[in-house]
Formats: sequence, structure tokens, C-alpha cells
Amino acid sequence: MKLTLNIPESLSEITLGQYQNWLKVAEGKEDETFLQQKMIEIFCNITLKQVLMIKATDVTEITTDLGKMFEAKHKLITTFKLNENEFGFIPKLDEMSFGEYIDLDNYLSEWENMHKAMTVLFRPITYKKKDKYLIEDYEGSGKYDLKNMSLDIVFGSLVFFWNLRSELQKHILNYLANQKEVQISQEVLDSLKNGAGINPYMDLQTAM
Repeated sequence: MKLTLNIPESLSEITLGQYQNWLKVAEGKEDETFLQQKMIEIFCNITLKQVLMIKATDVTEITTDLGKMFEAKHKLITTFKLNENEFGFIPKLDEMSFGEYIDLDNYLSEWENMHKAMTVLFRPITYKKKDKYLIEDYEGSGKYDLKNMSLDIVFGSLVFFWNLRSELQKHILNYLANQKEVQISQEVLDSLKNGAGINPYMDLQTAM
């Protein structure tokens, strides 16, 4: 029986939902053969029975190629289309509301909630002129399902947010260091130095 296999060539061909499924399956597993089979099943969108039909040497080659996609540098992609909506990255992160920031930080702590974090960072565009645009006000994480957004957009937004947050933390720490009368707990200092919700993403990137 001939099997036609569509192998993704970049993260733009993998959805956030597929990646979440892969992480859920792979968590705590050390069996390399099992992980190779599940990687092809999920990312190539075929059944496990079909995976077993592939030559062993081809399985290794395919999973190696899939792994290389995650080594690419991730750039911020500010807009994308999904279903009938065009979504835009939040234009001014420094104007993010406290509620948005709290939700984002909470959702970033677990990959199973990453689609909810994306609803904070990306919302439908309501007005657009050239490269400028406005997006909908945030109404909670349940309004849109972004599991089908491509993984390159997810990674790019996380890297951008992490870099921005790191710079902000440095400025805060430098400012506090120059304020002799300001008292701040060690717990808060540690939190500023280490980050919170974004760290699981960076740990995962390092491991991969």
C-alpha cells in the first residue's frame, strides 16, 4: 500500500494545537521509538497505523528534519489570518491593562493554556491603514480559539515578549538600585530577576 506523506518544512505548517498535543504525549516519556512515531503521527497528520508502514530509516530521517525546524530563529509576525478574521499583535504592550497582563502571565506558565495566552497578545483587527492597525478590546480568553494559528507566530510572539520583558526588568532593577530609600523584598527581586510565566517556554526551547 502506497502512503502519501506531507512533511512540514517549517513551523508555519504546524499549528499550536498540534504542538500542544505533542507536548502532552511526550511529557515524561523516554522511549525514543514511541516519541518518533507520535511526532510523525501528530505533525504529519496521519494515523499511528500509517506510521508503522514507514521504513525505519525514513522515520529517523523525518523526525530529524522535524526537529531541525525548531532550531530556526523566531521573528515577530504581527498579523495573520485565521478563518474569517485577521488578527493583530497587541500594538502597544506598554499600554496593556493590568487584567491583560495578569491573564497573560498566568496562561504563559503552562503550554496547555498557550492558546489562551495568544488571545491576549492577538485579537481581530478593527481598523487598518498600511502597517498601522487597531485591535478589539480584550474580553477574556474564551472569545476566540487560536489553537489553529501556526507555531512560528506563537514562538515569534513569545520571544519578542520575553526580550521586551527582560529589558523592562533590567530597567526596574537598575532604577531600584539607585533608590536608597526604596525598600523591596528579596522575593520581589528574585521574581524580577528570574521572570515568571515566560520561563517554561524558554526552558522548553533550551531543551529542544
